[in-house]
Parts: sequence; C-alpha cells; structure tokens
Amino acid sequence: MQKLFNTLGRHKETFRPVRKGTVTIFTCGPSVYQRSHIGNFRTFLFEDVLVRYLEYAGYNVCRGMNYTDVEDKALDEAAKRKITVRQLTESNIKEFIREMKLLKMKLPDYLPKASESVSSAVEIIRQLLARGIAYWYRGNVYFDPLKFPGFGKLYGLDMSAWPKKKIRFHKDTYPGIQWNLGDFILWHGCKGKETLCWDTGIGKGRPSWNIQDPSMISRYFQETLSIYCGGIDNLYRHHDYSLAVLESIRPYPMARYWLHCHHLYVDGKKMSKSSGNIIYTDTVRSKGYTLTELRFFLTYSHYRETLNYSEDTMRSAAALLRAFKKQVRKIGQKAGSKSDTQAQTVQGIKKAFSQAMDNDLNVKAAFDGICKIISGIKPEGLCPGEAAGIISSIKEVDKVFRVIL
Repeated sequence: MQKLFNTLGRHKETFRPVRKGTVTIFTCGPSVYQRSHIGNFRTFLFEDVLVRYLEYAGYNVCRGMNYTDVEDKALDEAAKRKITVRQLTESNIKEFIREMKLLKMKLPDYLPKASESVSSAVEIIRQLLARGIAYWYRGNVYFDPLKFPGFGKLYGLDMSAWPKKKIRFHKDTYPGIQWNLGDFILWHGCKGKETLCWDTGIGKGRPSWNIQDPSMISRYFQETLSIYCGGIDNLYRHHDYSLAVLESIRPYPMARYWLHCHHLYVDGKKMSKSSGNIIYTDTVRSKGYTLTELRFFLTYSHYRETLNYSEDTMRSAAALLRAFKKQVRKIGQKAGSKSDTQAQTVQGIKKAFSQAMDNDLNVKAAFDGICKIISGIKPEGLCPGEAAGIISSIKEVDKVFRVIL
C-alpha cells in the first residue's frame, strides 16, 4: 500500500488516484530565462522517479510540465544579452531537453509554454474579474486573496497577520523565502516600449507567473489532478497562488496530493549567482563523473530532506554505485538462460524495493536494502537460475532507478 506525504495537511496518506488505474500529474517546470542547474534537476529527477515508480506499480501515468518562458526575469536577461526573449528561452529549452535525455529522464506527455497559453490565461482572468475576485488597477489585473476562502491552506499561512491596508505586488517574483502579504498580479498591462505583449480581449499585455500554471493545466486536465509536484521554494508565493486562482473558477480541488522536493545545497550553502557556487551537469562531468552517477547522487536520498553536494558526498555516492554495479556484473556472469523468480534472494530484492518506495518514495532506503542483499551474495555459489532471477529483478527495479544497467 503506497503512502505519500501530502503537503496539504502535512501528513502521510495512502495513495489513491482520482481515477482508478490512472495517475494525472502536473509538475512545476523550469523558468527558462536561464539554464537549469543540478539543484533544479534534483527536483525534476525526483519527479521522474515518482512517475517511473507509479508505472512500476501498475498505473498509467499522464504527466504535464510547463515552461515559464514569459516573466520579468526573461525580459531582463534578454535585454542584458541584447537578444529577444524568444531567442533566450528557446535556447534554454533546447538545452534542458538535451540534459533531461542525458540524465535518462522520461519526457512528460505535455510540455506547454506560457507563451502558448495566453488565451487560456485571459479566459481565466475574465472569469475572476466577473466574480469580483480579481480587479483592474492602473492597467494591471490583481488577485485579492481575501476573496478566496482558505487562502494559504497549502503552506499553512497565518491569515491573521494579513495587513488591513491594501497592498499590491506587481512583480512576477521577489527574492528571498518570505511571503508577500497583499494582492498579487495576474496580468501585466503593456506600457511604453514593452516588447513582450499580446493583443487580447482584455487589452495588450502578458500573463504573470502566477496565472501561468492554471492556464496550462486547464488546457490538458479537466479534473482534479492526482498529484501536483514542485520544489519546496515554490511553497512561498506560488503554489498557493496557483491553487487559489484555479479553485476560484472550478468547483473541485486543483490536486489531491501535493509533493515538494527539498533543496540541494553546495558545501552547506544554497546555490546562487552571488555566491558563485552554481553547478551544472557539465561541471560534474569535468570532474570525472558520469551523468548516470550524477543521477544516482541526486536521487539517492529522501526527497523531503535537504541534500548537500560536495566533493566528498559526490565521490562517496559514485564509489557506492560503482561497487554495486561491479557486484551485479559478477552475478550476471553466472546467469543462465532461465530465471528462478521464486528464489528467496529474488523475492527479498522485490520486497526491499517495494517496502521502501511505498513509504513515501524513499529511494535511499530502497537502494540500501537491495545493496545489502546483493553485497552479501557470493556469486561463485549461485546456481544459473537464481543468478538469472537476481539479474531479472535488478532490471525491473532499474526501470525506476535508471542507474544500474
């Protein structure tokens, strides 16, 4: 029986998808004003393992993931480089897809861009305006959280601290991990010489960051999502906003389960340009590691725990994986053509894997459990059928791990 920690409610729950046999998932994709670093990929890899394990468990999975290619940061970065926003974002999207494939990640069924979902955003804004939840102010449209009962329920926001005075926040995002207590922007009306504008039924402008997920979800999923995923930093000023927007125009919840992956630090510090400690996939490769080893490092943990990247932790993870694969190869050399799938060792591998993965997707415990069994085997003492059965079971779990064979 699979259990997942639901951020909405802050406890583990037995997993039951909205539709029997099918799991619908939407995941917060990259902001493509810049290249994704390995901290971003930790979250995307957690989501990849989740999808693969759900499929291993017998579910049909339908997943969407968005590209944020319309935002203040993209405008600023494009201006700095003296290129168009489209040139900037398309280049980063191409690189992102390339790295996803190198890290052996499944491509989602839907990969919508914010720039392709403007009409959906406009339709949602029309409905929010008609219901009095959103309003115009100086050419922009803002959402009033006080008009949505239960605002902040995902994070657990204390609404008693909400200011009495009307405050509006007009940027897509703000630095730091803190709350903007006030009304948030849904639509940037075009002013002056702005170039990133669409001519729509509500005038010229562009959708804000916090209307974009709802606009893309509504294009592909007309029911409550089974799971919504993202990084823990999006619990501030984003996921509660998206939830409030979508649930204001729909008579059913946005998602049944909310899962959040925690931060990756570098030598105990959060990655940032100002700290000069941002690490990319090719940085890791230049140190002699494969991207399979990087995938292992980024997934060999529990997703709700902070993971620290350092020379020591990366070296240790790579050494563990290499030793494990070496033992598997030795067992493979003893394998015959017929598998004994009922052998005690084979059943032990399957049980160790499922028990840990069913317990809130604990990849580290699953791998450690299998590693303990494999490490204790003397390959020379195996009969061909049992060896073949072990290799067969490793192949099955590696459809989820994607690091062994």
